[in-house]
Amino acid sequence: MGMERPPTGHDVELAALAAAGDRKAYGELVRRHGSGVRGLLRRLGADSATADDVAQDAFITGFEQVADFRGEGAFGGWIKKIAARLYLKKVKRERLIFSDTVEPVEEIVVGAASKDAASRIDLDEALKTLSRGERLCVSLCYGADWSHAEAAEALNIPIGTVKSHVKRGLDKLRAKLARPEEGTRREAHG
Repeated sequence: MGMERPPTGHDVELAALAAAGDRKAYGELVRRHGSGVRGLLRRLGADSATADDVAQDAFITGFEQVADFRGEGAFGGWIKKIAARLYLKKVKRERLIFSDTVEPVEEIVVGAASKDAASRIDLDEALKTLSRGERLCVSLCYGADWSHAEAAEALNIPIGTVKSHVKRGLDKLRAKLARPEEGTRREAHG
């Protein structure tokens, strides 16, 4: 009969089919939401390989728990919460959560690399300049749409600490994203 078409429909319908054992329906959910999950994990601080591994684990866990998804929120948000929790467990195991310094490997090198790259700082690069705590809290509260209380509980830290990390992180991001590079500014006015 030829090739079967991938299942179509709303995520809630696909999740219901997956809960009934339809692997193709779940495969479509993975296709739809895989890049968003990996993107969130990279924003949380995972390198590409770790983001891929944790995303895969999240989708396996999601398949095992898909019957629990009731469609009360978006499937993408539901699977991102699973992925974020798995990543946080990994980070906690590695005792890397709250370092007040930016890891040297992640620092942005401006100027020598490329003037185009220096003038186009994007959010992902700006997030890399935050401390691990700031990056996790901002990414959880804004990237995964968690409340401050949910982030505090998941990170096992006081809610005030989450709020402080979010405020400092957002202030740094605003400053980083709003400030044109010095060389560009001089060239434009000179």
